Amino acid sequence: MTVDWGRDGPDLLLTLDHDAPLGAQLQDQMRAAIREGRLAAGERLPSTRRLAERLRVSRGTVVEVYEQLLAEGYVESAIGSGTRVAAVALLSSGDTKVQSGPNTTQVKPDIDFEYGIPDLSSVPLADWARAVSEATRKLPTAELGDEAPAGSKHLREVVSAYHRRVRAGCAVAQDAIVVGGFRQGLAFALSTLAKHGIRRLALEDPGPRDHDVIARRAGLEPVPVPVDGDGLDVRRLRESGARAVLLTPAHQCPTGVVLGPLRRRELVAWASDVDGVMLEDDYDAEFRYDRQPVGSLQGLDPDRVIALGSVSKTLAPTIRLGWVFAPRRFLDGIIEEKRLSSRGAPGLDQEALALLMESGRYDRHLRRVREIYRARRGVLVAAVQAEFGAQARLQGLSAGCHALLRLPESVSEQGVVEAARSRLVGVRGLGDYRFAPGSTHVQPHPWSPALVLGFGNVTENQIRRGIRILAEAVR
Repeated sequence: MTVDWGRDGPDLLLTLDHDAPLGAQLQDQMRAAIREGRLAAGERLPSTRRLAERLRVSRGTVVEVYEQLLAEGYVESAIGSGTRVAAVALLSSGDTKVQSGPNTTQVKPDIDFEYGIPDLSSVPLADWARAVSEATRKLPTAELGDEAPAGSKHLREVVSAYHRRVRAGCAVAQDAIVVGGFRQGLAFALSTLAKHGIRRLALEDPGPRDHDVIARRAGLEPVPVPVDGDGLDVRRLRESGARAVLLTPAHQCPTGVVLGPLRRRELVAWASDVDGVMLEDDYDAEFRYDRQPVGSLQGLDPDRVIALGSVSKTLAPTIRLGWVFAPRRFLDGIIEEKRLSSRGAPGLDQEALALLMESGRYDRHLRRVREIYRARRGVLVAAVQAEFGAQARLQGLSAGCHALLRLPESVSEQGVVEAARSRLVGVRGLGDYRFAPGSTHVQPHPWSPALVLGFGNVTENQIRRGIRILAEAVR
C-alpha cells in the first residue's frame, strides 16, 4: 500500500504483505529507504499512532520498529521534535549494492575565485519579487497557455530595444528568440547551422571547454583557433577551414582580451569571403571600467552574426533567461529547435524580466554592481602588487568580473592550484580552458602559466586573503 504521511512526514512507498511478519517487513523497508537516501538525514518521521493507522497495523508493531531503528542508529528521537532520520546512518555493504564510481565529494572552498559568478549578495531580489508580482497582475489569462515558440513578444521587444540602446545592435523583436539561458540558445543555434551544411565550428583557445561538447552534440567539429593580445587570430581562423566561429569579443573568456577594431574588420571580411557565421557571446559586455563600451558585432554585420545574451551574470545564474538575435535565414530553424526540445522559460518569468528592464530597475542594478566590481578590481590590483610585486602581472582588467594572473614560466600552474585548494582557496588555471593536447588541429599555445581570478562573488577581505595564499603557493 502507498503511505501518504502528509503533514506528519514525507511521502514514502511502503508495501506490506499481511500474511508475513509485519514488523520485519517494516524494519527492512525503512532501513532501505534511509540507506538509499529516499529518507534524508533530519527528515521527521510520522508519529507511531499515525503510521499505524495508515498501514493498518498495531501501534505496538510500529513502536517496536522505531525502537529497533533507534538502537541501530538509523533514527534519533528527542522530546518535542519527534523521531527523525539520524544525521549519520551507516550503509551496510552486505545489504545494499552500491554502484562504484568516482568520488564526487568536494570540500567547498572558503574563498572561491570561480569565474562567471556575479555578486549573489547583490541580486535585486526585492525588485525581482516586485516584477513577478506585477507580472501576475498584468499578464492576461489568455497568455497563460502554451507560449509562442519564439517566446514572449513583450520580452523580445524589450531585450531588442535594450540591445540597440546599450550594445549598439540593430536587432528588432522579430529577430529575437527567448531561451532558457546562453547554453540552450547556443545549442539551438549550432543545431540549426549544422542543418544548413556547416561542419566545423572555430572556438577560441583558450576558451570555455563546455562549448566543445555542445558543438559535438550538434554534429559540428570543434576547431581551436588561438587567442593573442588582440583577441581571436583571424589569420589562423582562415587556415582552420571553419565557416562558423564562436567568440567573446567584449571581454574574452578567460584571457580578458578585447577584440580590437582591426580584428573586428578582419573578422567581418572573413565571414564575407567564406559565407561564414559569427556567433557572438556577449559575455561581460555590461561591465566596463577604464574604457568606453565596445559595441556588439551584431551591429556591424547583422546578416552574419548570431548574438547570444543572458542575465546569468547581470542578475543571477538561477534566473534561466536569455535571448538569441539571429539573421532571418536562421531564425525559423532556431525557433523550430526550441519548439521540438523545450519551450524554454516560464511565461511569468519572461514577463517579470520585461517589466524589470522597462522600469529602469535593471539599469539601476547594473550601475550599482558595476561600482562594487570596480572597487573589488582595485583591491585585487593592490593585493597582487603587494604580494607578488614584479613576480606576476594581471591582464584583462578593463572589463568584466575576472582577470588573468600571469605567473613566471618556472611555476607549475597545476601545483599552485592544488596548493591553494589544500588551503580552501578555489581557483582554476588557464590550462582548464585549453584544448586537450593531441586534439585535432591544435596549434602551439602562446600562453604562459596563469590563474583565472573571478572577483564577482568574493568580498574585498577574501580577495586580500586569497591573493596572499596564492602568493605563498607560488614562492
